[in-house]
Amino acid sequence: MKRKVILVTDGDANARRAVEMAATRIGGRCISRSAGNPTPLSGEEIIELVKTAKYDPVIVMVDDKGNPRQGQGEQVIEEILKSDEIEVLGVIAVASNTEGVNGVAVDFSINSDGERVERAVNKCGRETNSKVLYGDTVDILNKYRVPVIVGIGDIGKMNGKDDSKIGAPVLTRAIEEILKIAE
Repeated sequence: MKRKVILVTDGDANARRAVEMAATRIGGRCISRSAGNPTPLSGEEIIELVKTAKYDPVIVMVDDKGNPRQGQGEQVIEEILKSDEIEVLGVIAVASNTEGVNGVAVDFSINSDGERVERAVNKCGRETNSKVLYGDTVDILNKYRVPVIVGIGDIGKMNGKDDSKIGAPVLTRAIEEILKIAE
């Protein structure tokens, strides 16, 4: 039986706190050891940790540390997407100010006010005029079929609107939307 995973393309300290909070709020699990800037583990190591999680969904963080080329986080995404033991329910694509990236078209986004919008958002969680979200760890997604890609601003931040101290409401909403689609 494949483990159900949601990937989040951010892994800094703020992201880790927000992901841990959101995972608790939705009744899922978080692979905290996947946090880091860049991602400190290989895809194989993360897959092994996912397999030991007590229940699904399992949320995994991946991060390229601003690398506009394929960095560690994108390598991990590729390994997880290719795994026969993992079912990726969706990806939360996090916007950044990284230059020189192609970006990825999102299915929709959750803005900094926690509202679903049909276009991409920027790092602050504000809606843009495009479906393409620009982030340092998202270009690899253009090579694979993913059930849903949800855009979001810089998780755990967005001028305090997604702070873990208030329950990471924007990230939580993004995860809830993926889970609705997966039902």
